[in-house]
Amino acid sequence: MQISDLFNILHNSIESKNNGRKISLKNMSLSLGLSMRTYQDWKLGRAKPQAAASVIKMLGKLDDDEIIRAVRKINKLED
Repeated sequence: MQISDLFNILHNSIESKNNGRKISLKNMSLSLGLSMRTYQDWKLGRAKPQAAASVIKMLGKLDDDEIIRAVRKINKLED
């Protein structure tokens, strides 16, 4: 699996959560605190953030409930 696949899966999952409403690259990048060009490069596979693959692999070692707890903790850090 390519890093771009991960970003596309996550992007599509967030759109699905929003009742299938499309989310532009610009809006997604703004919500992540990135430039649109950076996010677009990740999504298209032109650039590959090394940390992304490691984060996904680490999450993959957790059970579903542990993933939820970890992500909620991470989200609280952003508030």
